[in-house]
Amino acid sequence: MASDTPESLMSLCTDFCLRNLDGTLGYLLDKETLRLHPDIFLPSEICDRLVNEYVELVNAACNFEPHESFFSLFSDPRSTRLTRIHLREDLVQDQDLEAIRKQDLVELYLTNCEKLSAKSLQTLRSFSHTLVSLSLFGCANIFYEEENPGGCEDECLVNPTCQVLVKDFTFEGFSRLRFLNLGRMIDGVPVESLLRPLNSLAALDLSGIQTSDAAFLTQWKDSLVSLVLYNMDLSDDHIRVIVQLHKLRHLDISRDRLSSYYKFKLTRKVLSLFVQKLGNLMSLDISGHMILENCSISKMDEEAGQTSIEPSKSSIMPFRALKRPLQFLGLFETSLCRLTHIPAYKVSGDKNEEQVLNAIEAYTEHRPEITSRAINLLFDIARIERCNQLLRALKLYYKSIFVSKKDELVEDSPNNLINYLKNSKYRGRKEIKLQRKSAEFLLVQVQRNCCLTLCNFSIPEELEFQYRRVNELLLSILNPTRQDESIQRIAVHLCNALVCQVDNDHKEAVGKMGFVVTMLKLIQKKLLDKICDQVMEFSWSALWNITDETPDNCEMFLNFNGMKLFLDCLKEFPEKQELHRNMLGLLGNVAEVKELRPQLMTSQFISVFSNLLESKADGIEVSYNACGVLSHIMFDGPEAWGICEPQREEVEERMWTAIQSWDVNSRRNINYRSFEPILRLLPQGISPVSQHWATWALYNLVSVYPDKYCPLLIKEGGMPLLRDMIKMATARQETKEMARKVIEHCSNFKEENMDTSR
Repeated sequence: MASDTPESLMSLCTDFCLRNLDGTLGYLLDKETLRLHPDIFLPSEICDRLVNEYVELVNAACNFEPHESFFSLFSDPRSTRLTRIHLREDLVQDQDLEAIRKQDLVELYLTNCEKLSAKSLQTLRSFSHTLVSLSLFGCANIFYEEENPGGCEDECLVNPTCQVLVKDFTFEGFSRLRFLNLGRMIDGVPVESLLRPLNSLAALDLSGIQTSDAAFLTQWKDSLVSLVLYNMDLSDDHIRVIVQLHKLRHLDISRDRLSSYYKFKLTRKVLSLFVQKLGNLMSLDISGHMILENCSISKMDEEAGQTSIEPSKSSIMPFRALKRPLQFLGLFETSLCRLTHIPAYKVSGDKNEEQVLNAIEAYTEHRPEITSRAINLLFDIARIERCNQLLRALKLYYKSIFVSKKDELVEDSPNNLINYLKNSKYRGRKEIKLQRKSAEFLLVQVQRNCCLTLCNFSIPEELEFQYRRVNELLLSILNPTRQDESIQRIAVHLCNALVCQVDNDHKEAVGKMGFVVTMLKLIQKKLLDKICDQVMEFSWSALWNITDETPDNCEMFLNFNGMKLFLDCLKEFPEKQELHRNMLGLLGNVAEVKELRPQLMTSQFISVFSNLLESKADGIEVSYNACGVLSHIMFDGPEAWGICEPQREEVEERMWTAIQSWDVNSRRNINYRSFEPILRLLPQGISPVSQHWATWALYNLVSVYPDKYCPLLIKEGGMPLLRDMIKMATARQETKEMARKVIEHCSNFKEENMDTSR
């Protein structure tokens, strides 16, 4: 009956309001900031649901756009009441918690909120008098604050703010706090002093935190009922402390067996201690541990008959002393899960479907690395045998995808699982909501798989007959700013490949279709998220390719705030060498357009380019490209130098120094289709340093890649230009000498072996 139950009116209303915020609950102030209508008053049941379903929509629905000021709707506790909220992923930032700081929160779960900084630690103090449950699981940066090294604005562009670990924060004043999760906290946080002010903790999760001395846990020996030490490196000392916590009802000392080498082994003695000393224990998880053979009885000694959960018949010898069966026993990836008689109502393991589903259910929330392996086992069961708990399997699978949205360990698990769970042998069981989820999920996978298939084509040759259509489809995939991460990565890679080796007419046409704007939007989104990944680097690379000898696209880049994004990326990601190379390559294309160069003539831009001359990033590429940009600007002459600082002569001197520091035999990460922009810098006497940069570029390329670039230089008329330059009185002697070597290289190249089609 439950399978045909429609959505409740509450669910439908909540969904509608969240998708139409400025037309229902609030209005837009200054066309940006959301404000609650003054005649609306909402109780905590509705407010909590609005926030929690908003988080679910943001993480699960690609067609739902989050609103930057959503949390400001709940800033006034006189009209809205929040008590229990669960926030996750990069959705939450410092200003969001700040917006709700006046609320009397009882329960606050923050999961993998990596954008939260130490500013949010101070906001947490606002909830100290009411907070009972707090989770900071995976909030890796919340104990970091920014420390600006000072200096002028230009220096800040190449010297970003530093991250400093906060060590003086404690939970002083959190008198009502009973449940605390600090799982996967960053190394270096002084856990013992942090927790010392808490007098009556009932549940504590220290997953992934390493501490050699766990004696501080004994301060809660009369109150602690739940303790999670997942992936903590245990020792005999830890065990001695744990068995003193006599009130424990749930103990989790499981580990990921693939994470690292682990010396500690669970012995019969340790398990016996747990049973003897922890008389209230109802749940125990020892998954992933190496278990010594003396813990289990032999197959011959196992009692015959039906499987039993009675402790007296247990196949695990120490558990025969249990007073009652455990409610839960975690044995995933241990030898014990394959025994016959296990004294627990629910067991996680890898023996059968029930154990695997229990594992997915238990570990989905915080352990994607374990969940992924359990889903793989479920896939094998559905493929080879038969899945008897179809609805439960589908629900757990979709939950794992939602919870682990950012973690491809789960998202990349076999998508064919749905195919097997939806095929003919399972068709008798239906649930409308699950069918909808299956369809939504599979439509995303259709996009992904089609993009992956296109990657196997020879691009752009095999797609040229459908060139415009393919580009339109890829841009339509990329236009939603919140696209599936893996699809986004593949689509950007394809876009880059499509504009890499095509003529300028194709590039101009794709630019007019919205290519440049779409790439800039992707970059802006990544910048806001403070993420420099393949999507970010591929987007800059695609812009570099599409602006090559295409003035219209270069102008579009400038018109849509491209230079601001360049400066922001340089400041935010100072160590990303390939990113810098791609950005400077693009700006080299912009600088080649005479009409656009005045827009680059600002003190800020010239200072940044000059500083990058000294960069050693990616070999010589960043320095070389920065020098190329400045060479084209210098080519316009002293009268075009419309700034006081830095002075033209100073920049010119830094360019000479940079060029002289390069190794002429450097192998290059660059591909020239034409030398025309370089050759135009040769027959001139306005800027000798620009002339020298162009000559060095030709000398390097014909020396290192003669088969490719000697024919190209000869074909485009470079030899006469070099001979004429040698006769020029304004050219420097070292430039002339280098030009002679270029001519010599090309003259020695056998003309019959030339391949000018490459």
